[in-house]
Amino acid sequence: MTDAPAGPEELPSLRESVAYIGRLGKPTAAEVLDLAQATGRVALQPRCGVGGHREMAALLAELEREGRPDILTLTIDAHTRLLRWEHAERALRADPLGLNGYPLVTHGWRRGRELNESVSVPLEIRHGSPDPRALFATSVAAGITSFEGGGISYNLPYSKDVPLAHSLAAWAEVDAACGELARLGTVVDRELFGTLTAVLVPPSISLAISVLEAVAATAEGVRCVSVSYPQSGHLAQDVAALRAIPELAGRYLPAGVRTHAVLHEFMGVFPRERHHAEELIFYGALTARLGGASKMITKTYQEAHGIPDAAANVAGLRLAGIANSQLLDFVTVDEEAVSEEQRWICREVAEIVEPVLAAPRLHSAIVTAFAEGRLDIPFSASRHAHSAIIPRRDPSGAIRYHSHGRLPLSPASVARNQRLLAAGPGAAPGATPGGDLFQALRFDIDYFPHLFSEAGDGGSAR
Repeated sequence: MTDAPAGPEELPSLRESVAYIGRLGKPTAAEVLDLAQATGRVALQPRCGVGGHREMAALLAELEREGRPDILTLTIDAHTRLLRWEHAERALRADPLGLNGYPLVTHGWRRGRELNESVSVPLEIRHGSPDPRALFATSVAAGITSFEGGGISYNLPYSKDVPLAHSLAAWAEVDAACGELARLGTVVDRELFGTLTAVLVPPSISLAISVLEAVAATAEGVRCVSVSYPQSGHLAQDVAALRAIPELAGRYLPAGVRTHAVLHEFMGVFPRERHHAEELIFYGALTARLGGASKMITKTYQEAHGIPDAAANVAGLRLAGIANSQLLDFVTVDEEAVSEEQRWICREVAEIVEPVLAAPRLHSAIVTAFAEGRLDIPFSASRHAHSAIIPRRDPSGAIRYHSHGRLPLSPASVARNQRLLAAGPGAAPGATPGGDLFQALRFDIDYFPHLFSEAGDGGSAR
């Protein structure tokens, strides 16, 4: 194996790729998720991706051998995400390790197959591209059976000025290809990136965006949908959000579509001390178990320090795997609190998505709703989102709408968020005597460093 790219290669037909997947002799990602859901065991998946082909193969092999994941990841580099093929090729020739992920399109589908054949578990593509058509075609040719993202969630959190109409149309082509693959006998798992900006994301906006992407995807023929949700750190709220996913799927998706809940372990500011980080990792794993998640994307004790190495990824997988033990069957959650949260989450989602779903053309309705602020996400990088949503943690640590912008929430939903933010003897955890909202948001973002007493008076983790 060499690191020099082989150059453009003609892709095999979808029919040939389906035949190759059948010859691989290992389960698809959808089959792994179905088994996890049926047995009540949370499947585990680490993040990983490096530029060099030999290094990527070695990393996958080490993670499988030492961490025993259920699914492995190819995280794609930024040049490929932005369709900058020449930049990716130059970087590969000059310094593959300088890339922040694996440039699959540049390496080519044959090398993708080499990676696929080097491990016994299925692979998933994680990337962040608003236009993933070339990447998807290459991944299918490589026999990869899970592909993350959507026309909203892989645009607005990442891109500054990609029109929603463009990204929605590009992703519709990907989803239509998934429909054709399903008809040919291979079901591709389409994971929707409900984590969005991953910073203080209220559960209902996360799930609302995923519902809209799921409705669009299944209309094109997608048969397996994974809805990912970012752990907030509040147990009852997170368990409720995960349990809301099958409820919402039953309400809005066609019968026969496989739906899976996926938890991304906490994606905010991580504690720096290893023992604190590992406490948070195990807490996330218990959350996934109690919420009935089919899969969890794991974290490592090195999150606060930079890109984790393979050993830290392995340690994160092993620690998270303990939460699947039958010895922990005694661990429970306040079911009354979860039920109350789930009821309100599903109500808020309905209030957000149903006016959009009622329109005759879904893509146009999504574009219009974002332009008018009736759909929105907090802290977006895109000029096509208003970013008028201001989230805050309430005194218990749950994430609420401090400001809901122009989201069409009912007066009852708005009043509940305001009441919970003001509940208790004081205001929300980040409140300051002068009412400085910026400082309060910093406090909320640094929630776990503060919880573990790792944050100073300025509110940032040391």
